[in-house]
Amino acid sequence: MPGIRAKVKLATRQNLNTAVHRHKAFSRRGLQERMFTLAFRQLVYPQIWEDPVVDLAALQLGSQDRIIAIASGGCNVLSYLTAGPREIVAVDLNGAHIALLNLKLRGLAALPDHAAFFDFFGRADRRENIATYQTLLRPGLDDATRAYWDGRGLDGRRRIEAFARGFYRHGLLGRFIGAGHAVARLYGKRFDALLAARSLEEQRTIFEREIAPLFDKKFVRWLARRPSALYGLGIPPSQYRALAADSEGGVTEVLKRRVERLACDFPVAENYFAAQAFGRAYARADAPSVPPYLQRENFDAVREGAARVRPFHGSFTERLKVEPDASLDAYVLLDAQDWMNDAVLTELWREIRRTARPGARVIFRTAADERLLPGRVPEEILGDFDYRQERARELGSRDRSSIYGAFHLWVR
Repeated sequence: MPGIRAKVKLATRQNLNTAVHRHKAFSRRGLQERMFTLAFRQLVYPQIWEDPVVDLAALQLGSQDRIIAIASGGCNVLSYLTAGPREIVAVDLNGAHIALLNLKLRGLAALPDHAAFFDFFGRADRRENIATYQTLLRPGLDDATRAYWDGRGLDGRRRIEAFARGFYRHGLLGRFIGAGHAVARLYGKRFDALLAARSLEEQRTIFEREIAPLFDKKFVRWLARRPSALYGLGIPPSQYRALAADSEGGVTEVLKRRVERLACDFPVAENYFAAQAFGRAYARADAPSVPPYLQRENFDAVREGAARVRPFHGSFTERLKVEPDASLDAYVLLDAQDWMNDAVLTELWREIRRTARPGARVIFRTAADERLLPGRVPEEILGDFDYRQERARELGSRDRSSIYGAFHLWVR
């Protein structure tokens, strides 16, 4: 297994270096970029932070549709199966994310029922999960996925043991959220107080009392001014600069507004993003407090569709290059384009145009409230797509994760 682990690590490193590095190694920005890629080689997202309900409303998937999507934690890819598409190609630069998606796919095939699946991937904190992995999941995994979960992290423990100790508290994002809770406690505040609210009015009151004052603390403002402090959110230096420019008050003001939206704009009982941010776990197994793929009523559809998911470790553009002309109906780019320079963006959209069927939908988010593509992708390519601005704005306002500046929808 060591040879397989080394090969996956090397591929992840090369993928990330190509995607992120734009400046010379010993320049200030170059050092920031290399610090980010070093951090990003591990598991980053135990849970993806884009709302799949919004995605599904934008994509309007049919039974014959083929989708290509960035996999991240796998939550949204599996949630798209509730719409019954023909195939989903799930792409990620990070081998740890592909290993997580493969583990979930194996769980859908091998675990006996929804209760067992939810215990493992929803609660994700039971000692029994390790025995379940050994007897039901591990034997059916491919070599690379098995090597990842059998391997040990920096703490010396096997990675699979995270599913016995609160999986969503792990990964770069999980530890970032945990650090946020620790800082709040230092100032005598508690994020989890928000989860006791019974109305939006109570949520607003608790936010103003427990969370908003933290953004005025000198230490918090000092941290927010350092790009490395936000690597735990998966924000590379180029995206950090876009985020900082989105408000006259800088990054601290942007972060405050977005946490406020997460805390105040949606009922916490119906928002699993708030449950993870403020409680560090899913609240309960019933809808809508968990992602669609974990909801009991969706289990049969997700299980039946799991065989139609095709994981791919590599770049989005690299994968598109092996797809036939006019062969795809939907593209899910998450916020990856925030990382790209103009040449990389143009190459990506050239492949999207070549592989898109008429009517194909392309969705993505941006850290800042900006159009992103006009003026950067040549009109000869972008002119073959319509930007659905009003629909995108309306859907973006419904995104419960609340962390992005804008949601975008383009149609071929």
